[in-house]
Amino acid sequence: MTTHNKKRVPLAGPALALAVMAAPALAATEAGEELIRNNCLACHSDTGNSETPFSRISEQRKTPEGWLMTINRMQELRGAQISTEDKRALVQYLADHQGLAPSEAEPYRYLLEQDTNLVESGVDEGLGQMCARCHSAARFSLQRRTEDEWKRLVGFHMGQFPTIELHSLARDRAWYDIAQNQTAVELGNKFPLITPEWNSWKAAPKADLTGRWRVLGYVPGKGEFTAWMDASKSETGYQLSLEGQYSDGSALSGKGSARVYTGYEWRAAIEIDGVKMRQVMAADAEGSVMDGRMFNTEAREIGGELMAVRDQGQPAVVAVLPAHLKLGESAELTIVGQNLDGDVSLGDGVEIEKVIARDGDSIRVLAKASGAAGARTVSVGDASKDQALAVYDSLARVEVTPANALSRIGGNGGEMAKVRTVYRAVGYAAGADGQPGTDDDLRLGYMPATWSIAPADEVAAHDKDEKYAGAIDASGIFTPGDAGPNPERKMSANNVGRLTVVGSVSDGGNDVTGEGSLLVAPQDFVRRVLD
Repeated sequence: MTTHNKKRVPLAGPALALAVMAAPALAATEAGEELIRNNCLACHSDTGNSETPFSRISEQRKTPEGWLMTINRMQELRGAQISTEDKRALVQYLADHQGLAPSEAEPYRYLLEQDTNLVESGVDEGLGQMCARCHSAARFSLQRRTEDEWKRLVGFHMGQFPTIELHSLARDRAWYDIAQNQTAVELGNKFPLITPEWNSWKAAPKADLTGRWRVLGYVPGKGEFTAWMDASKSETGYQLSLEGQYSDGSALSGKGSARVYTGYEWRAAIEIDGVKMRQVMAADAEGSVMDGRMFNTEAREIGGELMAVRDQGQPAVVAVLPAHLKLGESAELTIVGQNLDGDVSLGDGVEIEKVIARDGDSIRVLAKASGAAGARTVSVGDASKDQALAVYDSLARVEVTPANALSRIGGNGGEMAKVRTVYRAVGYAAGADGQPGTDDDLRLGYMPATWSIAPADEVAAHDKDEKYAGAIDASGIFTPGDAGPNPERKMSANNVGRLTVVGSVSDGGNDVTGEGSLLVAPQDFVRRVLD
């Protein structure tokens, strides 16, 4: 692992070195345990066991969001009196000392990033019926517990939700016996408290994430952007400043703060041009790249992908925008990077007809491709990025994302706002086999699309769902209809509906379309906001 912004200090000997290295961790542990004693031992107990010092608490590992939900539940249902300052410190301590390793959290990052418009796949059938019928599979997959603690969780569900055995997929079986004697055991085996991944991550050095970061992202309604983000140390984490521009050339700027949990979980609150946003990203082990999502604080569905690459003083090609170029056509491309210097190459058969603008951060060119279709390596001097540009002959298919989405009516004088949905179109060219829809399709990246909605089926057409359930704008943002009864609909029904979202991409005079499924539903009256 490389280290950043650190000076090597001569030490007197191995014993002194160990003491210097261990002191901060020991102090943090003592401070964290004192926080638990001061805030939690009215109900929990000190076990006297150094491995699991606190009953229940020490037998679990969770994400920062998981620990926050636990503390909120203790406050609201158990009357725990915890100050805001102690609450933040507790989440920090518990996530740092009883969190998840990067490899443990990685398959379920969509939940952490609040990107929940997807259908989970690969869920064990038994766990799906016993657990994921009420909440996402990611919810329990982002926890680690001892087998006894999983069994206690079953007991909690019975005590807190006594009608659980009467629900669908529960009343047709001996739910409690299965949950206690089979499901909890399976969860204990699948998601145990102690794992090699966690032991390895605990022992690994953690990167300092201060510095200058090249950021690429997407804001619905605004478009893709590139920016520089500066992260400097603060008392609780990092202070942030962001300066950049959208793809249409308009400027963006912002300031905020960030915390890092478990050595890699980046959580930032940042205000960009007056809009409060949140960043949820995971840093790699070296602290050189972070990936995740940024979304509107007040409307988590309004967000997009986010990537940050640290400026380490070396030339780097980060991306090419757009990431596709059609054979035989001239188009403008922008190479985004840092410390760019030297000759530019867009790969075999791609001619740079003109350099429009150039500096150390980006290079804008007019390019034309010939030769064979396929992915190209883009390089500037000694810096390069594999498969950064897709050269294609024709657009074969369009994938609308999300493929399955849920939107919710709202507003109209009510307290619950509308829940919108953001759509984007991803283009693909046929691979070597010439058949679109196979594994070797060439991904072209996001492409501009024309958006429309249609009824999902005959019933939806009869009920005119496309008229009442909402509308989609030119940037792909669907806004559902108003809450409450609608006198124009049969029996004054509300504005729910089933729709098909159609994205149409123009390619050389041909329009290629893709479709997504959208359910416009009533308000989520049980949704909790756990800030």
